[in-house]
Amino acid sequence: MVRRFLLAALGLATTLMSVDALAEGRADMPVDARAWLARVHEAASLRNYQGTQVFTAGGVVSSSRIAHYCDGSQQYERVDMLDGQMRRVFRHNDTVYTVWPQRQIAVVEQREPLPPFPALLQAGGDRLTEYYELMSQGSDRLAGYDAEVFLLKPRDALRFGQRLWAERSTGLLLRTDVLGAHGEVLESSAFSEVAIGVRAQPETVLQPMKKLEGYRVVRPAVTATQLEGEGWAMKQGVPGFRQISCVKRPLTAGLPDVGRNAGPAEVLQTIFSDGLTHVSLFIEPFDSQRHQRPMHTAVGATHTLMQRQGEWWITVVGDVPTSTLKQFAGALERRK
Repeated sequence: MVRRFLLAALGLATTLMSVDALAEGRADMPVDARAWLARVHEAASLRNYQGTQVFTAGGVVSSSRIAHYCDGSQQYERVDMLDGQMRRVFRHNDTVYTVWPQRQIAVVEQREPLPPFPALLQAGGDRLTEYYELMSQGSDRLAGYDAEVFLLKPRDALRFGQRLWAERSTGLLLRTDVLGAHGEVLESSAFSEVAIGVRAQPETVLQPMKKLEGYRVVRPAVTATQLEGEGWAMKQGVPGFRQISCVKRPLTAGLPDVGRNAGPAEVLQTIFSDGLTHVSLFIEPFDSQRHQRPMHTAVGATHTLMQRQGEWWITVVGDVPTSTLKQFAGALERRK
């Protein structure tokens, strides 16, 4: 699994010994990035914790209740959305259930999800320090815990920076801010309250996954493929980003408001990651009724670019500057 690969690649066993020395470091000084990043990743994967997360972006605030348990090699996670339409997410290892109780719909997928807060690293995290510099910015107190504060400063203009608050004794992320080019906060994820080291309760995840009587259970047919095999290619890569997956999936999978027969049957999705953030590129047949004009939107750090390319409609989305999305769109070409 990606988690095991990242821990090995970051040299966890040999670098954690130097972490405690950082507490005495001066703000804005370089730190042992591999040690702290490995510690943060380990805490999100292997610690038991539960709490309330608050997400702020574009003037909109939302909250969710998160519980994560690790029992030996088994991981369990439950996320309850506390605002808007009721939605719950249950995960046991790479099996993910997304449940809409009011609509009696459950979407079941087999995937290793891109890590949400408080996880940090993605596939390709072993090369993270090539594109970001980790700087210490002193200490703080958050959600009742002492925290070390770090800045992940991008080495180019293709990506956003992040400020991290890591709980001092465990490394669990308590808050992350995504920062714009001038240091402004574009979006923020933080625990308003959290308990670390709680007793594992896997039954609170497994039991709801089994109780779906009366639900319409959707199991999207996701097929692994290759961009080139589907007749596409990237003329050149975007520096720092590595392709980590390419699949064909039903366009409406996981969207309870869309009818079963709406839209084209499949969309091609390719995900690229630099180890900290990711960009998703979607390709679908052009439909004049739905695809009326090119668009660019931004909500917090998430930018979306949509445009026509011949008989196809291209959507590129990610927590990166618009110029980065344009590089991805410009590099994509049809080969057959």
